[in-house]
Amino acid sequence: MGFLAIIGGSGLNRFAALESPVRQSVETEFGGPSAPLVVGKLQGHKVVFLARHGDGHSIAPHQINYRANIRALQSVGVTHIVSVAAVGAISSHLPPAKIAVPEQLIDYTHGRKSTFYEGSGSEVKHIDFSWPYSRILASMIERAAGLSGLKIVSGGTYGCTQGPRLETAAEILRMERDGCDMVGMTGMPEAALAREAGIDYACCAVMANWAAGKSSSEITMQEIEANLSKGMGGVANLLGSLVGMIG
Repeated sequence: MGFLAIIGGSGLNRFAALESPVRQSVETEFGGPSAPLVVGKLQGHKVVFLARHGDGHSIAPHQINYRANIRALQSVGVTHIVSVAAVGAISSHLPPAKIAVPEQLIDYTHGRKSTFYEGSGSEVKHIDFSWPYSRILASMIERAAGLSGLKIVSGGTYGCTQGPRLETAAEILRMERDGCDMVGMTGMPEAALAREAGIDYACCAVMANWAAGKSSSEITMQEIEANLSKGMGGVANLLGSLVGMIG
């Protein structure tokens, strides 16, 4: 039996669909996670939700304790993680509010604690990260979308930047040349740590806006919030279909 965790990013700071939610505080050797784990039932199956940016969306992307988050989920027996992320759209086939399940990523971050295996007395581990997302879990997400009547985009490359500022138009142009289809700030080291922990991990990326230089209009929070509100509704339906495939 699998045990699904949902890590919610911008636009999904709480998961209202959880039944009988119980907040569970967890401490790890890396400190506490961003927020207490919220354990409940979804379609009759046990699920845990974690607010990546904290309860009040107060933790910036570069300040998230990714190691504590993944270790906390591992400690309660999680076997699968779906990362829900708000991203900027680079490729023309990913309009705002669209949902994508990327298959690759490029890491542009710096200075983040990116492995469990470092420090005095720790053995260095080299994980195979050729395919950073679980293709089995990604396939499940795609099937769940179909059951929900939701048209999503399968594949693409997620470029992870440092944040918290948005990117310049020149940076997005460079990322497009690198092969990125979307840009976010939290995809790494989260994905690598999940791989180290032996947890199947995949991403549901919601296009919050056109990335810098991809639209003639200025990026506004009003636009981002409207697109996320629309896209996250689809994610919630998708997750309801997914949980039965795992648990």
